[in-house]
Amino acid sequence: MLAKITFVILLIIPVSAFAEQDKKTGEFYQITVYHFSTAEQQQLIEQYLKDAYLPALHRQKIKNVGVFTLIANDTATDKSIYVIIPVKSLQQFGEIATRLIADNDYQANGKSYLDAGYKTPPYSRLENILAQAFPLAPFLNLPTLTAPRSERVYELRSYESATEKIFANKVKMFNEGGEIALFKQLSFNAVFYSSVIAGCSMPNLMYMTSFENMADRDAHWKSFGSSPEWKTMSSLPEYQNNVSKNTSFFLRTTAYSDY
Repeated sequence: MLAKITFVILLIIPVSAFAEQDKKTGEFYQITVYHFSTAEQQQLIEQYLKDAYLPALHRQKIKNVGVFTLIANDTATDKSIYVIIPVKSLQQFGEIATRLIADNDYQANGKSYLDAGYKTPPYSRLENILAQAFPLAPFLNLPTLTAPRSERVYELRSYESATEKIFANKVKMFNEGGEIALFKQLSFNAVFYSSVIAGCSMPNLMYMTSFENMADRDAHWKSFGSSPEWKTMSSLPEYQNNVSKNTSFFLRTTAYSDY
């Protein structure tokens, strides 16, 4: 039996090296996923986010922070809360934690969460993903939805590819290939499109679309799948087999989310 061999390469690049590049590109997104198992953990996480974390980010001039719960959280095995933070640069991203430490209001309002003991942690695991906005969608867009927040559906999708080169081909399909343009034409209310640059499912891209409700979501995807533009685009030889795994997360915005 052949043994599985894993190579670990440690590459250290200072955030400051990207500072100049950031001025010429779009935003970056920190996607944090809080995995929890009990109602008490959920209450503690949400109290922390609402009263300490989001106000502290706003004081750092970080706006449009989205906070979402996984739809059907009550019955799901893995209960999760998603936080999406747009930042202007990797330098700003790197400064968030340092500024939180120096924020007295944050420390006071988040004390129950921050000082939780090892026997009563506020979550099962904490997952962080760092992504960079696509060239043709450089900034986060607030959706224009009219339904009550309790009905709105946000769909976060992750497309994984077999190799880095194949992944780049899928990103090209979204940008130059016209996939973003088609989403816009069909009013998918896209919030952001991004390439993951640090995460556990790479190479992959992530993007979020939004809908009035689940029926509206299903209707939009039906229109997408039957559109002549998609049929032509998806049949082109150069875009074949560029996604190896497609995962969708159906989310609902919280009352204290910025959108």
